[in-house]
Amino acid sequence: MAIKNPYESYQQNAVTTASPSELTLMLYNGCLKFIGLARKAITEKNVEQKNVNLQKAQNIISELMVTLNMDIELSKNMMSLYDFVNRQLIEANTKNDIAALDEAAGIVTEFRDTWKQVIQINRQKQFGQGGQI
Repeated sequence: MAIKNPYESYQQNAVTTASPSELTLMLYNGCLKFIGLARKAITEKNVEQKNVNLQKAQNIISELMVTLNMDIELSKNMMSLYDFVNRQLIEANTKNDIAALDEAAGIVTEFRDTWKQVIQINRQKQFGQGGQI
């Protein structure tokens, strides 16, 4: 019987016990991680790693797009931004365009930071002012 890597077990447990809002935050963080790895791969001229990591980032953006509730006006604006980020990732992949990659990362970072604030505000409402988890 193989012994599981404790880090993998922790990660799996973190995902299975996370709330939907925490899962969204994980997606944003994962996207930024893959963009960073792709950026490094571009500077090192590692075409395979650039492509693999940009495809992972695009898959995350696609997942975020399909989870939007399009009945809400804000979702329509978010969809446009996600689409733009996706196009920037494609541009970065096909042309090794660091500027396009940085622009995509900037938008995802803003989404992630805003989402963190929303989670924090909701926790404060739920648990009182001192209820940060």
